[in-house]
Amino acid sequence: MPAPHPTRPLPAADPALRLRARGAGANPVSRFDPYVREVEADGWDLPVEDQLARTEVSFERPRSALTRNDSPDVPFDRSVNPYRGCEHGCIYCFARPSHAYLGLSPGVDFETKLTARPSIPEVLAKELSRKGYRPAPIALGTNTDPYQPIEARHRIMRGILQVLSDFRHPVTIVTKGAMIERDLDLLAPMAAAGLAHVGISVTTLDPDLCRRLEPRAPSPQRRIAAIRTLAAAGVPVRVMASPIIPVLTDAEGEAILAAAAEAGATAASWILLRLPHEVAPLFVDWLRRNYPGKAEHVMSRLRAMRGGRANDPRFTSRMRGEGPEAEMLHLRMRVAAKRLGLEKERRALDCSQFRVPPKAGDQLSLF
Repeated sequence: MPAPHPTRPLPAADPALRLRARGAGANPVSRFDPYVREVEADGWDLPVEDQLARTEVSFERPRSALTRNDSPDVPFDRSVNPYRGCEHGCIYCFARPSHAYLGLSPGVDFETKLTARPSIPEVLAKELSRKGYRPAPIALGTNTDPYQPIEARHRIMRGILQVLSDFRHPVTIVTKGAMIERDLDLLAPMAAAGLAHVGISVTTLDPDLCRRLEPRAPSPQRRIAAIRTLAAAGVPVRVMASPIIPVLTDAEGEAILAAAAEAGATAASWILLRLPHEVAPLFVDWLRRNYPGKAEHVMSRLRAMRGGRANDPRFTSRMRGEGPEAEMLHLRMRVAAKRLGLEKERRALDCSQFRVPPKAGDQLSLF
């Protein structure tokens, strides 16, 4: 079943459900669901005392920790995902459609019905210990944020980092979560050894827009503070001005880079807004609820940079866009990055230090 058309109104989430600090206002069926279901308040429902949409966490024991990819758009071939779904609730999140594989909606379900994988550190350690394993940087935060709020309780990311530290394995992390500061005792020594890079995503510097776009993510100022803390500890930080949203955030590109550079970031990247599968109708619905006067303007500008479509799934162009407006945007960002000293290539992570730590009873090497 195809995803809902971006221009058609989405049915609201269950009218008996109160949404507070959530990005999506609807819970549409996924593209794999053969039926469309809508909840109607017909007056026969019994009154419910607590109707607030609360975060639910289920648990999964994965058979494998490493996810492989061969996309030409990303500079890594393996990643680890400690969670499915993300409580940050970023309305534009390209990972929302992955919830459809669980039989859940990419809408409100993606933000409220989460899956934690607490055994993934031990599964990862077993995979890294295999005889045929060859190290290359592992990416964390490529699908959903490893430092989303539930990490404070479950500490799965902490366990993963401990394993990577023990194996002296290189790692890259992408996050909006200021909770990354908690793990500086692991990250700082790894960075000093050339084993860690961090990317902090800053979409806007406007606190009000941030609360609407990314309702449960840290404020822009808190993320800039996290860049400062990481940089002061010697951890190389890249600011990620992503996604760039036409009309809403595109004018802020240079200011975001400048704030991050002042805080100690040493590199920068940016990606044009992507709206794959169910994300397009969810984003349009969000625009109509939050910025009704700008909704059509945002989408027309985006279509101008996407070959007339709301989304372009082709490799390379899906990150950059096409046409004169997209080229002008990237030229602006490149000039700003160069002026601020953020255009330098990051030092490659060192894979030569990798080793399987000895277990109790193992024969130690003489050399």
